[in-house]
Amino acid sequence: MYQQPLQPVGGSLPLSAACAALPLLTLFVLLAVVRTRAWVAAFGALSVAVLLAWGLWRMPLPQALLAAAQGATFALFPLVWTFGTAIWIHRLTVHTGHFDTLRREFARLSDDRRLQALVIAFCFGSLLEALAGQGTPVAVTTVMLLALGFSPLRAAAVALVGNTVPAAFGPLGLPITTLAGVTGLPATELGMMAGRQVPVIAVVVPLVLLVVADGRRGVRELWRPALACGGAFAVAQFVTANWLTAALADITAAFAGMGVLLLVTRRRRPARRPVAVPVGAGSPHHDAPVDDPAAPPSTALHDASTSLDEGAPGARWRAYAPYVTIVAVFAVSQVPALKRLLDAGTLAFSWPGLHVVTAGGDPSPVTTFRFAWLAAPGSLLLVAGLITVVLLRVSPREAVGLYGRTLVELRWAVATVVGLLALSFTMNAAGQVATLGVWMAGAGGFFAVLAPVLGWLGVALTGSDTSSNSLFGALQVAAAQRAGLDPVLLAAANASGGTLGKMISLQNLTIAAAAVGLTGREGDLFRRMVGPSVLLLALMCLLVGLQATPLLAWMVP
Repeated sequence: MYQQPLQPVGGSLPLSAACAALPLLTLFVLLAVVRTRAWVAAFGALSVAVLLAWGLWRMPLPQALLAAAQGATFALFPLVWTFGTAIWIHRLTVHTGHFDTLRREFARLSDDRRLQALVIAFCFGSLLEALAGQGTPVAVTTVMLLALGFSPLRAAAVALVGNTVPAAFGPLGLPITTLAGVTGLPATELGMMAGRQVPVIAVVVPLVLLVVADGRRGVRELWRPALACGGAFAVAQFVTANWLTAALADITAAFAGMGVLLLVTRRRRPARRPVAVPVGAGSPHHDAPVDDPAAPPSTALHDASTSLDEGAPGARWRAYAPYVTIVAVFAVSQVPALKRLLDAGTLAFSWPGLHVVTAGGDPSPVTTFRFAWLAAPGSLLLVAGLITVVLLRVSPREAVGLYGRTLVELRWAVATVVGLLALSFTMNAAGQVATLGVWMAGAGGFFAVLAPVLGWLGVALTGSDTSSNSLFGALQVAAAQRAGLDPVLLAAANASGGTLGKMISLQNLTIAAAAVGLTGREGDLFRRMVGPSVLLLALMCLLVGLQATPLLAWMVP
């Protein structure tokens, strides 16, 4: 049995925390400074974490390797299973030519590509996060943004910005219920508190998305519809989380934001005559920015091998069918009777040979592995994919061959996710994450300002707000009690701050890059996203810090 030490280096918590941060520092330096390939950065950081776990934390080397193996397994199922299947569905639309049809159909939403991106990345992406999570929104919306004519790098960046604020409540309130489980606090109060933090950021996110999509010009020309969309999203999220249930917060917010944006878009007159986009601007083999993000997708985009007869009955409907099917399958899976049936297939067991207790002597949850082979998002996506195969009239041989080629093309992305999750599980099992958290919690009353940073760090490392809440939820409550702060406030701040780590999560960066054929360019994406992520985090820290003072204490339920 291995018991996690909190200050193994010279009995000093600050020195131990500095050593615990070395794997993360290695990861970011290799990715952003040295500019190695993402899988090299992930496995380099993993090597540092294993050596520290064995040499300083005194974790038996076999146990450290078992923790890494557990993380690698979790990476393959459900993560690779999820985003690999989502990308396969997209490849089906490309193979049949419906991708070009979809590209033209998006032009009907608005004469402006940037407004279309708000609908897809922010609103539709929030709906997918509410229903699925685990990388599905990024994988799906990134390739949809390609249909608008965005360059691959910009499409990936826009999708990452859109996949932020819905993460606190999706899928279906799981991060909040998990937080309640590890803290012992009422899920209703935690959902209400998060519903009084995240919506404030939600108002701003559409503006950030415009900056990523088109720089200052985007904000200057479209700030009104962007604020209308963000405001409607925020109000719906706030009302649902506080008076209905956190499980539905993202669903109602997605529809409210989309409805208001489409209403505003219909009334908006074009600021200038659109400029046509050259053929190939949205191809995965091009990464230059589009000539004019305000221009509609080119109607001249046809491939001789895959072009469709737009006049054919049902051709336009089949172009939307894969995405409608995804939403329908995930929505039906939440019907209580069917959900119970799917959940009954989940296997939970202790990882063989991994025996870990926390510093307090309690069994560590990191040793438990859950294999949700029926309820996993990847399994539901497979069902949606099989329906898509029928709807798009793809032969079984072609569908299977396309899936195989998709996995081969994603091999380096798979290696990255495997290395990253092995790193996360190793740091968590060894106690390195706990050491970092306890050190940060020593800030006393100022910890209210730092609490979102802990959630942000957890999501950046694990890629999941649910996982971040599992890691740091109890720690936030303990720190709040020591500092005389409200436990509900700080626990919710972990979930709220975690949403902003989505933009720089290497898991999401890898999925986005793989979806648009930019595997190996994750470092470029990271450098683009770290600025917006830190700025929004600073805003969240300021908000939570003020909520811990009499000035905004009335916002705490």
